[in-house]
Amino acid sequence: MIQANHVTLKFGKRTLFEDVNIKFTAGNCYGLIGANGSGKSTFLKVLSGEIETTEGEIIATKGERLAILKQDHYAYDEERVIDTVIMGNTRLYEIMQEKEKLYAQSEFAEEDGIKIANLEAEFLELNGWDAESEASTLLNNLGIDPSVHYFYMKEIPTKDRVKVLLAQALFGNPDILLLDEPTNNLDIDAINWLEEFLINFNNTVIVVSHDRHFLNKVCTHIVDIDYNKMKLYIGNYDFWYESSQLALKQMKESNKKKEEKIKELQAFIARFSANASKSKQATSRKKMLEKIELEEIVPSSRKYPFIDFKIEKPAGKEILTVKNISKTIDGRKVLDQVSFMVLKGDKISFVGADDIAKTTLFKIIMGEMKPDKGEIIWGKTMVPSYLPQDNSAFFQKDLSIMEWIGQYYQIDDETVLRGFLGRMLFSGDDVFKKVPVLSGGEKARCMLSKCMLEKPNFLVLDEPTNHLDLESITSLNKGLEKFEGELLLATHDHELNQTVANRIIEILPHGILDRRLTYDEYLESSEVKKLREKAYVSLS
Repeated sequence: MIQANHVTLKFGKRTLFEDVNIKFTAGNCYGLIGANGSGKSTFLKVLSGEIETTEGEIIATKGERLAILKQDHYAYDEERVIDTVIMGNTRLYEIMQEKEKLYAQSEFAEEDGIKIANLEAEFLELNGWDAESEASTLLNNLGIDPSVHYFYMKEIPTKDRVKVLLAQALFGNPDILLLDEPTNNLDIDAINWLEEFLINFNNTVIVVSHDRHFLNKVCTHIVDIDYNKMKLYIGNYDFWYESSQLALKQMKESNKKKEEKIKELQAFIARFSANASKSKQATSRKKMLEKIELEEIVPSSRKYPFIDFKIEKPAGKEILTVKNISKTIDGRKVLDQVSFMVLKGDKISFVGADDIAKTTLFKIIMGEMKPDKGEIIWGKTMVPSYLPQDNSAFFQKDLSIMEWIGQYYQIDDETVLRGFLGRMLFSGDDVFKKVPVLSGGEKARCMLSKCMLEKPNFLVLDEPTNHLDLESITSLNKGLEKFEGELLLATHDHELNQTVANRIIEILPHGILDRRLTYDEYLESSEVKKLREKAYVSLS
């Protein structure tokens, strides 16, 4: 158990959250949600003791071990992968180091023997003999090949380091588990495994995530941060959303009834206050009027951008043909004989463990990279718009947001442009911010604005939810559902795949697997599972 008692955190004059009183108990998974900048990640640091409270205190059950998902992917560069995982249990790793040092001594004093005996007893109590086996199992389940378990962290790709740090947090059955965006950079299989792990985890979990499907799957409670306050809801993300909307609706309806009652009483008082025979009734109505209190409806701090992709020129019959595309990068064949046709109405989600393959394919389709073999054939009426995963090249010039967006806006009217920017949550002096210093979320919203202003009939989106908050992801989801053109999408967001895509293409080591199914149907298809297994088994 861990709890916050009257916790307030301030940075200078800014109050991040105030008088927080929440108890987190074993057997439950708490999803921490709130707008960007509301303090979700900071609150995890407060719970872990990394940041001290301004007021109040954090209390944890004595003797319970707390684990947190580390965010520094380079902190363990000089450590072996397997050791990095075991470091999740700090005391166990310390014992292993001490034992190794003592056993390496050429001579033993009596006190050394006693110390070793004590260390061995504690080592056994902490299940030390199974430590490497447990660490390897976690790594395997997260998709880290056994061949690299004894490599140094600096020798493996960054995306795999993220998985190692997740394994580190999960290692050794911690009593309290704090996870900040644990699904980032995980593939389908790893996310599914993590969901099952957390569903079956018997201790306390507190998680921050922008993945709505993940929150729905694993959370038993939602903690909502809004206007510096935290409110606890029982249930998953969808239940929180429905409950909060229902509470707001009930409050509005209650206030409406009260307002009608107030008008009725005021009319009676105005009509009969001067009438002697009715004066007692008028006085009674005045007392009733004084007792009626309207509930204050505080608007949420959440802001939803307006995302709507309008088509200027409808597409013809011919859309896009991808013919026998192959590409080798750094000696590795990432695309091998990839062929497919995009038909009218297609919204295709590209899935698979190899993110580089998806990004490479999109770059080739958009002409940013040449294939080794094959060709891309666009229909003559197509107006594509591309949102790359790495957008840094778009933000090199020292332009304001207004000037940057103006490059893509056809109307020379500052008022109209400001109105558009306001709907994308750039209001007031925000429009004069220089684009090189924008946050990841602000740059993502700029890129989405660019795509909308191009009025495309074909969208190519590579991980479009990166850096977006839940509100922006929800708006993007709705915008893509309404989009009447064709779409190529690569995303790890389960909800986006399920609600937007009507066709799934998985890039395999050799060729592709192409099915006209919803995302959930694709994941559940026994035929697809057999074909995927066959593709990867043949590779090994």
